[in-house]
Amino acid sequence: MSAVQPVPTSSVPLQDPPRLKGGLPLLGHMLPFARNPFQFMKKVSDSVGEIAQFKIFNQRMVLLTGDEASTLFYRSSDEQLDQSAAYKLMTPIFGEGIIFDAPIERKNEQLKMLMPSLRMEAMRNHSGKIVQEVEDMMSKWGDSGEVELVEEMKQLTINTASHCLLGREFRYELTHEFASIYHDLERGVNALAYSFPNLPIPAFRARDRARIRLHKLVGDIVQKREQQSEKPTDMFQMLIDARYEDGSRLTTNEITGMLVGAIFAGHHTSSGTAAWVLLELLKHPNYLREVRTELDNQLGSDGAVSFQSLREVPKLENVLKEVLRLHPPLIVLMRQVAEPLVYKNYRINVGDMVWAAPPVTHRMSHLFPNPEVFDPDRYNGDRAEDKNLMAYQPFGGGKHKCSGNAFAMFQIKAIFSVLLRKYDFELVDPPADYVDDYGEMIVQPKSPCRIRYRRRPESSFKTRYGTAGQPAGAAAGCPVHHQAPEVKIPSFSISIDRQLCQGHSMCMGEAPELFKVDNTGFSHILQASPDMALLEKARQAAKFCPNQAISIKVDE
Repeated sequence: MSAVQPVPTSSVPLQDPPRLKGGLPLLGHMLPFARNPFQFMKKVSDSVGEIAQFKIFNQRMVLLTGDEASTLFYRSSDEQLDQSAAYKLMTPIFGEGIIFDAPIERKNEQLKMLMPSLRMEAMRNHSGKIVQEVEDMMSKWGDSGEVELVEEMKQLTINTASHCLLGREFRYELTHEFASIYHDLERGVNALAYSFPNLPIPAFRARDRARIRLHKLVGDIVQKREQQSEKPTDMFQMLIDARYEDGSRLTTNEITGMLVGAIFAGHHTSSGTAAWVLLELLKHPNYLREVRTELDNQLGSDGAVSFQSLREVPKLENVLKEVLRLHPPLIVLMRQVAEPLVYKNYRINVGDMVWAAPPVTHRMSHLFPNPEVFDPDRYNGDRAEDKNLMAYQPFGGGKHKCSGNAFAMFQIKAIFSVLLRKYDFELVDPPADYVDDYGEMIVQPKSPCRIRYRRRPESSFKTRYGTAGQPAGAAAGCPVHHQAPEVKIPSFSISIDRQLCQGHSMCMGEAPELFKVDNTGFSHILQASPDMALLEKARQAAKFCPNQAISIKVDE
């Protein structure tokens, strides 16, 4: 599908995007961008408009903000907007010829290999591992104390991601070494790396040493597993067993890079988001009470956290959505123009770097009323402010939306389904002191970020598992999705947006009669004229699709 491009008015000649004033010789606007990327881009958008150009060093940048301009960014094809040229900073981390450094077809094959571990059937097995990691952390906390929240969430999410995605070797045999390696790799992602990823500076040297060490560790594990008769079922083993379409196997270097890519998707954005979930709840105690009541009703004091129970916590999910709106982990997404583009009456030239800025778009009042207000209710009912996929973009958008988004949401909901039932929390410092740190490209709360905790008394639980004889979701006021309502309408149809579908297979789990994810990595509709008895299943498939790729049309 080609990019969605508004056709220019024929009587008006195409022109360059409006230019941001100022800038220094050679550096352009690098200094204000490096100081605070979010504030810089918000200023650009507010003063220049939805499309604006400026320079970083000698490179012309075109910033697209708002839902209309973002549509051009997210809906353009790989042939029009090239990810690889924009993310050279990731090549030293992932490796040459891997993901962003690979040709388009090769990259797509590699990303497809990662998907089985991020699908519905895999996540059903992840909840127990996440709960185990939270309980391990709590065993070190004791009954009360004070922690640096960001550091705790970083350690917890790296443990959960490695446990769920990488396997026992990384989680239990190489815990401390892998954490050190990953820390050095993560330090290689900064504003300077976008333009000069190979500068001989200490952070980049440490990054390169860590990548070499990780390659050696992965090679050793591959050899060890080849001698085992019984193979694990984790992502690591899937990559060892995977084959390209030409039949060739992944090299150790490719396995290493793809494992790092998976952990980046499953951890480096999740730790800051997890910290902000707790901080925003503590700043807004009314929402904390609502979320805790929901969890108490759903799970009681010691109810099991499962894949299904985490789908029946809409208040917690709305809090998470609002955290992702106000604190999206990625400040800027980039592509390089490979084919000339047109937006309204503006031309964007080959070689330009095009940017999307989720935190800027998320604070536009015409898209999100009262955008600075923390308001989880904005995702309820008819408001549903996350339904505009070109406005709500914490994980990006289009076919390149982060494939780990479903795992990230699942992981964070699981963490707080345990923590909020086990502990009471409070802020150590005044609420206004807890703000985003925009000094790094991946947003985290600014340090220090201290909280106190105290084990929650058993007597504080008003209910344990909801009303006797009812499913927990029904007792909590949540809809139960096992019985379809009486249908009095004649027919319905299903459509799938191929630019959004990534093959998470949630739809197939909800309605196997209607959907199937095949070896192409896309979901396919099995019935052209589905039976009306399947309408509710189809709606559930659409509801739980992480990318909102499914549309249901009821014919009256």
